Amino acid sequence: MADVRSAATTAGAGLATAGRGVHRGTSAFWRFVRKGVDAQGARESGLSRLIDLHGVNGVGDALVAVGLAGTLFFSVPVGEARPRVALYLLVTMAPFALLAPVVGPMLDRFSHGRRYALATTMLARAFLAWIMAGSLHGLALYPAAFGVLVMSKAYSVARSAAVPRLLPPQVSLVAANSRLSLAAIICATVAAPIGIGLGQIGPQWPLRVATVAFLAAMVLALRLPATVDSDEGEAPVRLRSGRRRFLAPVQLGRPVVVALRSSAALRALSGFLTLFLAFLLRTSHSGANGGLALGAVVGAAALGSFTGTAIGARARLRHPHGLQLVMLALAAAGCVAAVVLPGLAPAIGLALVAGLSNSLAKLALDAVVQQGVAEDVRSSAFARSETVLQLAWVVGGGLGLIPFASRYGFLVPAVGLAAMVVWTTVSLRTVSPRRPQPVEVASQA
Repeated sequence: MADVRSAATTAGAGLATAGRGVHRGTSAFWRFVRKGVDAQGARESGLSRLIDLHGVNGVGDALVAVGLAGTLFFSVPVGEARPRVALYLLVTMAPFALLAPVVGPMLDRFSHGRRYALATTMLARAFLAWIMAGSLHGLALYPAAFGVLVMSKAYSVARSAAVPRLLPPQVSLVAANSRLSLAAIICATVAAPIGIGLGQIGPQWPLRVATVAFLAAMVLALRLPATVDSDEGEAPVRLRSGRRRFLAPVQLGRPVVVALRSSAALRALSGFLTLFLAFLLRTSHSGANGGLALGAVVGAAALGSFTGTAIGARARLRHPHGLQLVMLALAAAGCVAAVVLPGLAPAIGLALVAGLSNSLAKLALDAVVQQGVAEDVRSSAFARSETVLQLAWVVGGGLGLIPFASRYGFLVPAVGLAAMVVWTTVSLRTVSPRRPQPVEVASQA
C-alpha cells in the first residue's frame, strides 16, 4: 500500500511539474506573439487590436471552409461532389460576383461607423454559420453561404478602410497589410486541423465553433479605437463622371491596372488548383492516402503563403511590377513541371509556388496602389482591387471543376500564365514608374 501511495505521489509531482512547464512555455510563446503584434508602435496606434480582430476572423473563415468542404466534398462520392460544388459556385459565387462591386460604394456612404460595420458583419456571419450548421443537407445552406460571402466582402472593405487610420508613423501601409495577412494565415492554419477534428464528431461542429469565433470577433471590432470611424480627408474612387457614380468601377491608372491584372491571374491559379487538385487527388488516391495527399498539398500552399507574407512584412518592394513578372513566370514553370513530371511531388511543389507567388504578387499590388494612388482615395482603391481578385478566384475555381484528363489539366493555367507573362512584359514598356497615373476623385458634395 505504501508503494502505491509513493508511486501516486511521484506521478502527481511529475504531472504538476509538466503542467508548470507547459504553462511557462505557453506564457513565453504568448509574450513572444504579443511582442510581435505590438511592435513598432502598433499597440499605441491601435493597429494591434485590428490584427487581433483579423486573426480571429481567420479562425472563423477557416472553420467555415472546413465545414463546407466536409459537407459538399468529402461526405459524398466524387461523382456527386463535382455537381454539388458547381451548384455552390453557381448559387453563391455568381450572385456574389454581381453584388460585390456594390458593397464597397455602399460602405463608402456610411463611413462614420466602421467599428459598428465591422461588428455587424461578424454578428451576421455568426448567425449565418449557425444556420448552415443546422441546414447541411437542405437548400438553406446555399443562401446562408452566400450571405457569409457578402458579409466577408463587407468586412474586407471596412477593414481596408480602417487600416490607414491605425498606422503607426514608422509602419507603411504595405507592411501593415502584411502583418494582418500573417496573423490570419497563422490563425487559420491552427484552426483548420481543429475544425477537421471537430468534423469527426459531427459535420455541424466546425460551423458551430465558427459562430463562437465570429461573436468573439464582434467584441474585438467594438473595442477598436474611435479613430477607425474618422473619414477626414477621404474621397471615394470612381471610374467616370455621370449619373451612375454609385455603381461605377474604379479608374486606378495604368500601373495599378497592370499590377492588378497580374495578381488576378495568380489568384485565378489559386482557385483552379483548389478545386482541380481536390478532385484529382480524390480520384487518384483512395482512402487515407487521398486525405494525406490533399493535406500535403494544402500544407505546401499554406507554407508558401506564409513565407511570401513574412518576406513582404520585412522587405521593401522597390520594383513591384518586376516582382510580379517573376512570380508569374515561376508559377507558369511550376504548372509545366506538374504536366511533365509524374507523381505527387510536382503538385505539392506547384501548391507551394502558388501560395508564395500569390502572397508576393498581392503585396506588390499593395505597393503599386500605395505609390500610384492618391492618399485620399487609397483605401477605396484597395477595396475595389480586392473585389477583382475574389472574382478571379471564382473564374479559376470554375475552370478547376472541368474534368480534365489527369495532370494534363495543368496545361490550362500554364498557357494562361505564359500569356500573362507576355502581356505584362509588353505592358510594362509603356508604364512609367516615376509618374503615377492620376486617379479621378468623386465629388464629396
